[in-house]
Amino acid sequence: MSQVPKRSETAPEYRWKLEDIYADQAAWDKEYINAKGLVKAAAGFQGKLSDPAQLKNCFELEDDLGYNVERLYVYANMKHHEDTAEPKYQALSEKSQKLSVEAGEALSFLTPEVLALPEEKLEAFIVDPQLAPYRHTLEEMKRQKAHVLSKSEESLLAQVGNISSSPQTIFSMLNNADLKFPKVKNEKGEEVELSHGRYIEFLESRNRDVRRDAFTTMYDTYGKLKNTLASTLSANVTKNVFYAKARKYPSVLEMSLYGDNIPTSVYSNLIDTVHKSLPLMYRYMELRKKLLGVDELHMYDLFAPLVDEFDMKITFDEAKKITAESLKPLGEDYGKALQAGYTDSWIDVYENEGKRSGAYSWGAYGTHPFVLLNHKDNLNSMFTLTHEMGHALHSYYSDGNQKYRDAQYTIFLAEVASTLNEALLMDHLLKKSTDRKEKMYLLTYYADQFRTTVFRQTMFAEFEKIIHEKTEAGESLTPQELSKIYYGLNELYYGKGMTVDKDIEMEWARIPHFYNSFYVYKYATGFSAATSFAKQILDEGQPAVDRYLGFLKSGGSDFSIEILKKAGVDMSSPEPIEQAMSVFEDVISQLEALVE
Repeated sequence: MSQVPKRSETAPEYRWKLEDIYADQAAWDKEYINAKGLVKAAAGFQGKLSDPAQLKNCFELEDDLGYNVERLYVYANMKHHEDTAEPKYQALSEKSQKLSVEAGEALSFLTPEVLALPEEKLEAFIVDPQLAPYRHTLEEMKRQKAHVLSKSEESLLAQVGNISSSPQTIFSMLNNADLKFPKVKNEKGEEVELSHGRYIEFLESRNRDVRRDAFTTMYDTYGKLKNTLASTLSANVTKNVFYAKARKYPSVLEMSLYGDNIPTSVYSNLIDTVHKSLPLMYRYMELRKKLLGVDELHMYDLFAPLVDEFDMKITFDEAKKITAESLKPLGEDYGKALQAGYTDSWIDVYENEGKRSGAYSWGAYGTHPFVLLNHKDNLNSMFTLTHEMGHALHSYYSDGNQKYRDAQYTIFLAEVASTLNEALLMDHLLKKSTDRKEKMYLLTYYADQFRTTVFRQTMFAEFEKIIHEKTEAGESLTPQELSKIYYGLNELYYGKGMTVDKDIEMEWARIPHFYNSFYVYKYATGFSAATSFAKQILDEGQPAVDRYLGFLKSGGSDFSIEILKKAGVDMSSPEPIEQAMSVFEDVISQLEALVE
């Protein structure tokens, strides 16, 4: 079919069944009215939370309201995502968004009121049997108390909120709206305007002149704005330092990790362990040079395809069979849950007119998860399917074993379950493959995941750490200083086998993640934890599977680092990253054997 089909033209077996949340619009409307009533009722608890019985009732109302609002919001937005042009669900989505804001405002007194209680009262609440279901919540409140300020100070910080988002807003407008790139030549020799989207396409070109031209043009454009962009990034770092000092944290890094209760040692440990593993990266760069057949490997060669395109046509039904086979090491129970997802209308499979792009797993507590795909019959879409089903089954096990409040898991944990599925799928495909070309295609695909998700994100994390420490020490972040730090890190991470082009020193200027500080390390830790789990499952079998299922069932019932630790992955030690690196070494060795 040359045209994208309308929603009504997609076969029902390839559409998710949102009736599993609400049978019809009337059922949604009824729950909406109920939620509005709970919003009103919340005010009745204000000023009464020093009484444990009243606090318990208030927590129960918070759970009921959160449960209702989540269901209403998820349903309205998923209906909207089926066809974003449909005005009925645009309106419903906006209505649910407004309700979510109202609910947040109605209960905004809860945490400050509990934190205003005397220390001994809060301690007594933590051990009070009638508040036992809320013990983790109360412990978390107590932990945050040291960094919550007086009412007037909190009010002042809230007012500063709009100003504090300015560096990110300015960067976003400059980067996405105002920045214009010159024209470059594509593979056909035609002059086309360079853009963010086309840049990666050009870097993946087989024509080296196209890659080099796009690379130099991109960084030359950023170089002309280096003073403005350095000022913007420096302002963001200064803002972070202000908040850390205001909230009495020893450093911005400590403040950024405090929410997830992650020790700063996890962050520095990641950087140190990746540093020790850099010889593997250097080996991969030498291999890349050999596969590309070049005398010098340049920064613009990093995304160039290493083997001929290997066309793997995989239908959705085949993708389901292959992923189910690859996940057999996770045991019978996991397999049954996966099949339920495949057969019980959890998944919205194909693109249709107006459908939201991309892929996600989402859902509301009390019903099974849902997965949105825009499936194409290729290898990438099969990896997307197993990735999103990893998220979905994490939610399925978490919701099935935890109360509403404790079922929500953190972003620190979220990518572990999805990436583990990808690791098991890759292992299965490599073991099954007998075609040299197919095997090389898969191995380079996997090796580049390690390069981009572990090494590159850790390099970003190290850059953030350095620039924040310099600002905290009273040093200035000039464009020259930022470029010098960034260039030095590229030399360190890629090694002597790489010709580190001077242009790369401006790459810091185009990374939006640097405005969401100390976030990118989660990509590297999540990937490492998942690879470690996969290795344990494949090496040990059932004991490791039991630990892993325990992890999935834990939801957010404890701090992220503790949940992983109980399951056998201690991110405060180098071991999970070392295990991931041993898998990377194996991938490189297999590739080297195929090349020689």
